[in-house]
Amino acid sequence: MKPTLVTGASGFLGWHIARLLLERGHQVRALCREHSVIRELEVERVTGDLRDRASLDRATAGCGLVFHAAADYRLWAKHPEALYQTNVEGTRNLLEAAAAAGVERVVYTSTVGCIGIPRNGGVGDETTPVSISDMEGHYKRSKWLAEQVALEKASEGLPVVIVNPTAPVGDHDWRPTPTGKTIVDFLRGRIPAFIDTGLNLVDARDIALGHLFAAEHGRSGDRYILGCENLTLEQILERLALISGRKPPTTRLPYAVAYLSGLVSTGWAGVTGIEPLAPLEGVRMARKKMWVRQDKSFRELGFEPGPVDEALKRAVHWFQSNGYC
Repeated sequence: MKPTLVTGASGFLGWHIARLLLERGHQVRALCREHSVIRELEVERVTGDLRDRASLDRATAGCGLVFHAAADYRLWAKHPEALYQTNVEGTRNLLEAAAAAGVERVVYTSTVGCIGIPRNGGVGDETTPVSISDMEGHYKRSKWLAEQVALEKASEGLPVVIVNPTAPVGDHDWRPTPTGKTIVDFLRGRIPAFIDTGLNLVDARDIALGHLFAAEHGRSGDRYILGCENLTLEQILERLALISGRKPPTTRLPYAVAYLSGLVSTGWAGVTGIEPLAPLEGVRMARKKMWVRQDKSFRELGFEPGPVDEALKRAVHWFQSNGYC
């Protein structure tokens, strides 16, 4: 069996993808930066960087499958050009290396942020019109541009399938991700109020399985949403309260107040270089509910995610057991 390359295996989704591949008997090769740590998994490690094409040629050599889950996932960066270098040009470098190596299939991990949401506040899917003008902030814009690179390479003949995960929850959220940070902040008692926003939550383990389904059944050049349940932030906090025994916040913060807080917090971060508590980019993103449907993934991939509550329970237990709160 040819090796399967996973980028981002030291992170949340990449780790779950690598774990599942190992469970299913794949020989997993992981692209890692020099000081990255992959915990609890026995994989073949290849040191490299998405910005270094020579390292990507070494990483993809002899591989049959590539799962590209690595990304610079930040809602604030003092030097935002770094996001474009990794997310856009890094994706281009990897896909070109995969094409040169004769890789049989690539699954590219995009984000639900690249899915269009109807302007009337409805539920989006893969067919909802969307453009770069709809992308709020550097992270979303860089991922949208990276998606265009993947579509371009698919049109040139490289078999690339795009998956758009929604907000992942679960165990082994090392950094943590923005969604995981919300859980940690709640457990630490740092969310005294909430704003009227919404997310689609999904178990990270199910996202990993969706990646494998995409590799097996997805159509090259197509996008597939990997999500589960649309929830308001208030509902998410109420579920976390039931799991943890903590009281949920009852104060709804007006968007104008949240925006002002994000403006001040992000402005101060620009002076100090310290990540803001309320990134303005995140506040702007929260103005609309990122609610989507995953009918296409169910129909074409056989993607059937399990209950979100079980993933939330595992996330709470894992964060508590690993000293995050």
